[in-house]
Amino acid sequence: MKIGIKFLTFCILLSHLTVFAQNGISVSGTVTDDNGQPLPGASIIVKGTTTGTQTDFDGLYALNDVPNNGTLVISYIGYSTQETAVNGQTAINISLSEDSQALDEVVVVGYGTQKKADLTGSITTIKTEDITRTPTSAAMQSLQGKVAGLQVVSSGAPGTGPTIRVRGIGSYVGGASDPLYVVDGTFFDDIDFLNTEDIETISVLKDASASAIYGVRAANGVVLIETKSGKINQKPEITYNGYQGVQIAQNVVKLSNSEQFATLARESGSDAEAQSIDNAIQRYGRSRINPNVPDVNTDWYDLILRHALQQNHSIGVAGGTESVTYSLGLNYFEQEGILNMKNDYERFNIRSKINVDITDRLDIGISTLFSNATRYRPESTAFALAYYATPTMPVLDPSKTDAYPRPYANAQDLGYRGTQNPFPVMENTENRDKIRNTLTTVDLNYQLVPDKLTLKTAFYHNFETTETREVRLPYFFGNGNAFRENAELVKRNATFSEQTWDNTLTYNDSYGKHNLTALVGTSYRDRSYEQLEAKGLNFPNGPGIGDESYFLDLANSIDVDGVGDDGVRQYFFSYFGRIAYNFDSKYLLYGTFRADGTSKYQEKWGYFPTVGVGWVVSEESFLENSNVIDFLKLRASWGELGNANVDSSTGGITSDAVDGVFGDVRYPGLVTSSDFEALKWEVTAETNVGLTARLFNNKLTIDSDYYIRETRDAVIPVSRLLVPGETRQNVGVIRNSGFEIVANWNQKVSDNFSFSVGGNFSTLDNEVLDLAGQENLTSGGDTAQRTVVGGTISPFFGLKVDGVYQTDEEIQSDPAAQAAIADGLTVAPGDLKFVDQNGDMVIDAQDRVDLGSYLPTYSFGFNLGMNYRAWDFNLNVIGQGGNVIANQKRFAIRQTPDANIDRDFAVNRWNGAGSTNSYPSARGIRNPWSNQFLSSFFVEKGDFVRLQNVTLGYTLPKLNGKFNPDIRFYITAERPLTFFNYNGFTPEVSDGRDTQTYPIPGVYTFGVNIKI
Repeated sequence: MKIGIKFLTFCILLSHLTVFAQNGISVSGTVTDDNGQPLPGASIIVKGTTTGTQTDFDGLYALNDVPNNGTLVISYIGYSTQETAVNGQTAINISLSEDSQALDEVVVVGYGTQKKADLTGSITTIKTEDITRTPTSAAMQSLQGKVAGLQVVSSGAPGTGPTIRVRGIGSYVGGASDPLYVVDGTFFDDIDFLNTEDIETISVLKDASASAIYGVRAANGVVLIETKSGKINQKPEITYNGYQGVQIAQNVVKLSNSEQFATLARESGSDAEAQSIDNAIQRYGRSRINPNVPDVNTDWYDLILRHALQQNHSIGVAGGTESVTYSLGLNYFEQEGILNMKNDYERFNIRSKINVDITDRLDIGISTLFSNATRYRPESTAFALAYYATPTMPVLDPSKTDAYPRPYANAQDLGYRGTQNPFPVMENTENRDKIRNTLTTVDLNYQLVPDKLTLKTAFYHNFETTETREVRLPYFFGNGNAFRENAELVKRNATFSEQTWDNTLTYNDSYGKHNLTALVGTSYRDRSYEQLEAKGLNFPNGPGIGDESYFLDLANSIDVDGVGDDGVRQYFFSYFGRIAYNFDSKYLLYGTFRADGTSKYQEKWGYFPTVGVGWVVSEESFLENSNVIDFLKLRASWGELGNANVDSSTGGITSDAVDGVFGDVRYPGLVTSSDFEALKWEVTAETNVGLTARLFNNKLTIDSDYYIRETRDAVIPVSRLLVPGETRQNVGVIRNSGFEIVANWNQKVSDNFSFSVGGNFSTLDNEVLDLAGQENLTSGGDTAQRTVVGGTISPFFGLKVDGVYQTDEEIQSDPAAQAAIADGLTVAPGDLKFVDQNGDMVIDAQDRVDLGSYLPTYSFGFNLGMNYRAWDFNLNVIGQGGNVIANQKRFAIRQTPDANIDRDFAVNRWNGAGSTNSYPSARGIRNPWSNQFLSSFFVEKGDFVRLQNVTLGYTLPKLNGKFNPDIRFYITAERPLTFFNYNGFTPEVSDGRDTQTYPIPGVYTFGVNIKI
């Protein structure tokens, strides 16, 4: 009966979202910390009642119907709870003191929580106010520059998340270094479907000790996401957060204009290129400004790019009674792509989280999240085609009367080999993905022994479907590769399901100065993936016919080679345990052990221990009266983790019939070989030492770490003995090490003004320690990357440039140049000059060296925040350095000698003795001598500094009356300025190979936050 009454009360609460309270006075005020910083989300409750509220963005609160003789209870995580008598006051301001000795702030760790003061591992937590400041569809984008040791490589394409790396790369295999994402207990490979407004906190678990409880998915770090929840005795709170913005392509690469292109063509030494300029003049007329160039000057990047809109709208409701808490959320997000084609992203999310105390010992929680997104992917070749397209040709050529569906201009008509026009493929291609995610969580908690021993069982289900439709309509604007004959339709349906059942038993107790938390548990996971694909040809299309014809049933034929059916299913089972012990909140001990079993590898089980220790030095008597040190903790940890991100074993045993002759007699035989990969876990062992300090009355906070992460049994390709080919084997060793520091200063200057300033800096040293006796691992073809022992993973590998030949005499005096000429190559002034590394007076493959890694060796972030009365201001700056980018667009000019090139080269090219010693000539960049191998001329520095985010907000004054919402308006500039020297749209290239990176736009938004 009691349970039924509670359930009925909860239903009424959800239906009406209204709480009735007794009559009284209205009380309002602010809640701040000791430094005057507002505390948003602080709880204010009338003692002994369910009447309560929370502070807004600026620490403001208002309560109605408060008894004259009542008492307010004010609490905030990490601060001492305070009680204040009302005594008829209508304005009460409260300043909460941080509990600096206990540091009671609770942070999320695997399968539970822990006091921040008790942590021995490296964990960084970012809260909702810092997450939502970034206007993005991908939640992880909001962490860029905010977490030391976390690399976030942005992506400009709508609906595409950034590349995330925690403390570098520990695997040679691509994709095996991705972190694990855990959303309210459910495992994910990415969280691009999440709405940032639904997130309460994101915690990055960086070291093995912090991550190990999650087992073999956590070897590359863990990102824990807690979505928003209601609170006990919280009045219904309705929030709206929305913004509208525009995206503008930043740092657009300037291409050679018609005059520069014509000059390059005539200087190239190619009669065909010079003739193509004359052909363009004959076809399109002469320029009135310069009669030596055509009357066409097309800026292809300007034509394929556009300003694009972006909007986001979120509505949330949260609240709670003594036994029920709830949180509901709706979100709509829309983003146009800056590529001028069908290139958009639209997403609708709905979320709910409910927790009900069935009895004093039993509670149940149910949360659901549904995401429905539609993404139109950009044409993959658009930016490359635009880069190489000649400016002496327009988009449309009216003389092409036989072209279809529009008279697209074709560079082949001018004598070039390629069509060099991106619009035919852009306008006649549509790639749509419909992505649906459903996350369901049900957990049951029962206190076997009240406040001491708790049993939790939880079921999580992540279900995702992706429906892909790729439409390629026919077009014709010339022969060769200037047409698409058939209308092509590809349908691809993929289904992913991951079910997890966790059971944990947690014991908490204190014995005098001894404090112990122990946890044991099991975890079962069932992970499956299926994909079905088919391709149809020549379905109805043309003017007036739309997507109503985009069905395989309407195709004239099905391409049998385009039909595929694939799938995989994997099982995991784990046992794990954890002990967290402290003595007198001074000496800390933390340890975990996990046994992971899987169907994925031949080695079914892996066993992974971790241990951490800490010493809270500030609790010692010799620091009791310190006027500087409020809190100081030294910590160290070590642990091992298995990596299950490496693909399963492949290959098999093959037999070939062979004949042998012995004594003039022929004998049939059989040769058997195996390319089967008997893989086991990659094992990551990590040592971390660090300190946490709070100084000068808690104004200054410092967190610093040094780590060494070593991947043993790393999977690398190994050549097979006596048999051609390679197999993957667990024989490599890779090490990442680095230093991280985070410092923040918070201060209240006056009652009206406060500020905060802080920053983080991290280093990364990536080194390969063992390749199982192999000399190197080389990949990448023309833009080679070679891994050697003692170097980084896959650095670029090529010739070192030593200037530019200025005169014939310089060439004649260079033995290496003379050897090349004798070998049939042409070497002339304006060609690149290379370093003869081995001194054999010949420039060849043996002179190639390490040209640098795409992994940055350092990164940093800086933040500044200020509050003046109702105004708030925030600024973030980020940067990185020590990495390089292979400019493959430029390097490919050697394969497309009649293509355009960037204006930087056209302006700075060598055009006579003494003109430059850095850039080759127009002929030289196309000369086989200058580009026979990748060289340092084509590998550029990737260092950058960016003004990442600037936000200015204003909170309206409180209105008089019972309806008293909090309203804040703000404007944001995201990525307005980036400073770098690389000759591309962006220095953020995930693998360091820039063939046609999608530009990362600046985003300028206007938004409003409303809380009722």
